[in-house]
This record gives sequence, C-alpha cells and structure tokens, in this order.
Amino acid sequence: MSIYYIEKLQTLLVGNTAHRGLYSQWHSSVKGQFSIRPKRVFSTLASKQLVPPSAKCSLDCIFANAYPWLEINQRSDDMNIHIMGLNGQKKDINTQQFEQYTSSIRGEVLLPDTAGYAEARALWNGMIDICPALIVRCSGTADVVTTIQFARKNELLISLKGGGHNIAGSALCHGGLTLDMSSMKGISVDPKARIARVQSGVCLGDIDHETQRFGLAVPTGINSTTGIAGLALGGGYGWLSRSFGHTVDNIISVDLVDAQGEFLHVSEQENSELFWAIRGGSGNFGVVTQFELKLHPVGPIVFGGPVVFPLTEAKSILRTFRDIAKSMPDEASCWPVMRKAPPFPFLAPEHHGKPVIILPMIYVGDTAKGEAALAPLRSIAKPLADAVGPVPYAAWQAAFDPLLAPGARNYWKSSDFTEMTDELIDTLVNAAEQLPSDECEIFTAQLGGAASRVAPDAMAFPHRSTAYTVNIHGRWQTADRDDACKGWVRELFNQLEKFSTGSVYVNFVPEYDEERSIGPYGANKPKLEEIKSRVDKLNLFRSNINILPNTQITC
Repeated sequence: MSIYYIEKLQTLLVGNTAHRGLYSQWHSSVKGQFSIRPKRVFSTLASKQLVPPSAKCSLDCIFANAYPWLEINQRSDDMNIHIMGLNGQKKDINTQQFEQYTSSIRGEVLLPDTAGYAEARALWNGMIDICPALIVRCSGTADVVTTIQFARKNELLISLKGGGHNIAGSALCHGGLTLDMSSMKGISVDPKARIARVQSGVCLGDIDHETQRFGLAVPTGINSTTGIAGLALGGGYGWLSRSFGHTVDNIISVDLVDAQGEFLHVSEQENSELFWAIRGGSGNFGVVTQFELKLHPVGPIVFGGPVVFPLTEAKSILRTFRDIAKSMPDEASCWPVMRKAPPFPFLAPEHHGKPVIILPMIYVGDTAKGEAALAPLRSIAKPLADAVGPVPYAAWQAAFDPLLAPGARNYWKSSDFTEMTDELIDTLVNAAEQLPSDECEIFTAQLGGAASRVAPDAMAFPHRSTAYTVNIHGRWQTADRDDACKGWVRELFNQLEKFSTGSVYVNFVPEYDEERSIGPYGANKPKLEEIKSRVDKLNLFRSNINILPNTQITC
C-alpha cells in the first residue's frame, strides 16, 4: 500500500474535531487504495509525487476547499533508506527507524536528492567523487552522540568530515553515512591561561583570527582553509613546528565521542591511554568534538616572506641551504619550493610561469633578530625577487591560499628524511625541471627544533627524527592530465624511497593501500592496534588510514 503525506503551512491533526468528520468521509471513499498520514514531510523522505488523480480528486473535494494550503505528497511503497554496512553490504533502514533518528537531530540531514547535498560532499581535492548515502551536518555534540549510536546499532559505514582537506578524500565514504562537523565552529580564547577551546569544524584561519587578537597562536598548518580536526589528530606540521612543536604536541585535552557513542573527556589525567592514541592516531579512535589547545606568544607581526630564485640555481641553493639549516635557531623556518612561478605581485611579469625555486621563510620573535637570522638565506644567490620583511602572522598563514584553492585535481606522495644528501638534491631538481603542469610543485618542509625533542613514544605520533619531509604535489585542472601528473608524482616518489626513512606523515598519505617499510604509525603501531581492540573492536572508525583492531587481544 502506498503512503502519502500531507505537506502543509499550518498544523493539521486528523484527530481535531474541526475536520475529523471530513477525514473519515474521505478515508472511507478511498479505503484500501492507500493510507494518508497527516504529518510534516521530512524533506529527506518525501518523493513529492502527486497522489493518483482519482484519489486526489476525492481528497480535494473534501479537504482542499476547507484547507487550500494543503499539498499532497506520495512516498513509494519501498522508502527504506539504504546505507552501506560495515560488512560491505547495503543495510535497509526502515522508515520508522530512520524518522526516529532524524527527529533527534538538530542539524541538517541530507540525502542525494536533498538541496545542499552536492555542496556538502564537495571536498578540497577535486579528484574525489564519492557519494555517501547520507550526510549529517551535526550542530553539536548531541547530534554526534545520536549519530554514532545509530551507526553502531545498525553497523553502518561512517566517515568524518571536518574541513574536507584530506588528500585521500577520507572525509566521505561510498554509500555510507558521513558525519559533517563543519557547522561546529565555536572558538573561545583564554589569553591569561593561554588556552584556546576549539570545536572540530573550525579551520586554521578561524583560529588565527581569534588568537592573534591577543598576540597568541597555536602551531598549525600552512593553509588557512585546512580543518583543525584532521590536521591536529594526524600531527600538524607548520611554520611554528620548530618553535613550539607540532599541533599534536599542543593538545591539552579533547572532548570525544567513542565507538560506543559515549561522551568522554580525554587528557593526561582522564582516559590517558586514549589520549595517547588520538595524538597521532588520526581519526581511528572516536569523533573529537572539541580541542583544548596550548597557545604561545606569536606576532601579531613576524619577520618573513618568500625569496624567488631561478631554478637553474636550485642545486647550489639547496646545498647551501642544507648547511645553513644546521645552525638555524628554532625560531626560524624555511620550506624550499620548486615550481613554475605564480603571478606574485612582487615578481616581474617576465618571470611568471618560469621554473623557479622559492624560499619561503619566517622568524618568530624579535624582527631585528629575525632579519639577522634569515640574512644568510636571503643572500644564498642573486634573487629574482625578495619579499621578506615584517608581516602580520595571520596574513602569512594565508599567503599561499591562492595556490591551494579548492576544486583542482590533487595527487601527492611524501617521504621523510633525516638528511638532505647531494643525490637527493639532484633527484629533486631533475624532477622539477620536468613539471607536468603549471601548478605541480615539490616542497621540502624543514622540521626539527622543538618538535624533534619529544620522545617518539610519548604519544602515537612517532616521527621525531625527521629533519625534512618532501611532498611531491601534483596539481592540475582537467581529467585528461590525470595520467601524466600522477605518473610524474609516482616516478619521483619511487626514486626518492631509496633515500627516505620509510616513514610518512599520515596526513600526506594519498591512498589507503600505500605500502611503506615503516609507514605513518611506525613503532607505535602495535600499541595503537591494542588500544583499538579495546575501544573500537568493531572498527567503526575505519574511513581513514586505518588501524585494525588486534584480533588476538581479548577484550
């Protein structure tokens, strides 16, 4: 029997005496043809097909004259919601069960035919084309708890979306349920205690906006549109890593919803084992709804900027940079980039689009000291342009956003190194001479400093001996360039692996099945597997660079 819903602009209850008789008269005339339920239509459920003409006519005769604001919508006989299960098979969620769940959600619940769905599934990486069966835009912790309990009860495949910046597209899952945290953007700053409390939908630029008002900052990444949640739980490399450690080193506590749908406060004092695991274990252990982060005095003015040189000088520049880097203070950082020159306003137009090596550099502290500390890098060769000087920290954090705008096709691979050898330098420069697109680049993150002085087993994040991380960033605009650009990335990656440590920053892993000798979790992986076995034996949180539960552990 088909079911029809009344969609209305006012409240209509069949039990009201005002129209009980009318309803009974109409229902008797069509009894057995279909049933009608006078309730508000959920936009996620209504197919909005018209009632068959004969039945609608009889309904109109009775109701429409008295209630001209009524609209009749039909749902087909099979209106079960089909969501991918953890077993790889679609699960049928019946109407009553689904309505009970959605009625408990304050945020938006989006199906593929719902307005806003296409926008909600759009990610930073334009190569990712994944269609969840359901996207839930959580408005707060209650929505997260309700959704995790619903997913666990029905053993549904889920994914977690914060800023949607992950290269592998792990924010979405095929045919599953995506928890979209991007509406949870609360930030509070305690400047006296130097603490920020940040919800998981916040982006890095949002944090800088609030904290820089007080001359404070938390170490984060290099692109202001990146989401804090994925960045922090994976590690969080950036311009402040050498001065104050990675983002993960500055997590004081988190609020988290675990795989049982329980709300937990997680810190060194409470749920300490889980606190160890989430700091570097990515999204494998629960849904963080809020971070408590340590702040440091930064800016609001720092000393930094990019210096541009011709690529023909790159081998000599990188060799000299390697020597200078050994004695650079923690307050200074430089991340060499080889690419075709963007149309920087400070760079003469005749150099736009030409192969260059760029030395973006920053000193966090007194500007006079910064000028002295960065002088050797600025004079490393004759520059095409030098834009180094006093700059607002928040502006520097967003300086490269135009080069990383959403929607382009992105594919990268990354490797860690303890030193920059001559052979490594030659391999990188040779590849930079063969860039397959104007947007492809090779950048080398200079690490060390404060981040290297944390024990590798102090938390799940293990990569403390990494001095440099090389990211081979393929970026292009159209699908016809996929093979060429991905092939260039993979070829260079294969060449670099013989120099690398075999480890990799988990936020830079582009594919779930990537094989490494050490990988993203290193020597901490067995302990992570043991903890996973205790807190998420079902492996509910699996749409990530997954840590599998150790099946030999008895829980």
